[in-house]
Amino acid sequence: MRPHARSAPTQCHAPGPSAAVPASRTLVIGYGSPIRGDDAIGPLAAERLATGPLPDGVRVVSRHVLTAELAEDLAAVDRVVFLDATVEGEPGEVRVRDLAPDARAVSTMAHFHDPRELLAWCETLYGRTPQAWLVSVAGQSFDYASYRLTPCAAAAVAAMLAEVRRLIASPLPPA
Repeated sequence: MRPHARSAPTQCHAPGPSAAVPASRTLVIGYGSPIRGDDAIGPLAAERLATGPLPDGVRVVSRHVLTAELAEDLAAVDRVVFLDATVEGEPGEVRVRDLAPDARAVSTMAHFHDPRELLAWCETLYGRTPQAWLVSVAGQSFDYASYRLTPCAAAAVAAMLAEVRRLIASPLPPA
């Protein structure tokens, strides 16, 4: 998203040549506040990723916040990768962590959800969850700065996207 872009959630599709791994249903969700400095890294990284090329079956979504209706989208995929900023770690540090459903990971505000909470909703409502990861970058500043990342966060986008590409190219475990 760029300044002056419409504020509704965007969906970006980037078809591209398939990797050696068979096509799977993969969802990448970049989320964060575009007006809070480094918190914009999730949506900005998702938009860069969507420019492709990507393996068949990969859908990229950019959101300001995670909302409950995403549980249905999660139920329809084999894997999901969440992209977000974090306050933990050294600024610019990229972290990858496996996620599992956790109904106790309840958000403190009613209009957004923790990815683990969404996975728990997916499990409860649809009886399944995708393989899930969170790829995060430690931010340096979360002050008001519309679509502007600090230099250390901007420099980390390439490493963040390399981790995403590694995850979506890896084979899925047997069902």
